[in-house]
Amino acid sequence: MSRSLILIGLIIVAIGILWPWLSKLPFGQLPGDIAIRREGFSFFFPITTMILVSVVLSLIMWLSGR
Repeated sequence: MSRSLILIGLIIVAIGILWPWLSKLPFGQLPGDIAIRREGFSFFFPITTMILVSVVLSLIMWLSGR
């Protein structure tokens, strides 16, 4: 358990350090992400981005468990 928490903490720190460059990636604007913008209303559902993040995190957790 503590190994997983340390790994998650290191990943969060790495994301924080790399944020200026990561924010320029097209995450949240991928094909399949739903964005509805109307006058006085905006709705955004990044389904493709969530699936991609889920796959990457699952792969990282699987590799760390080996």
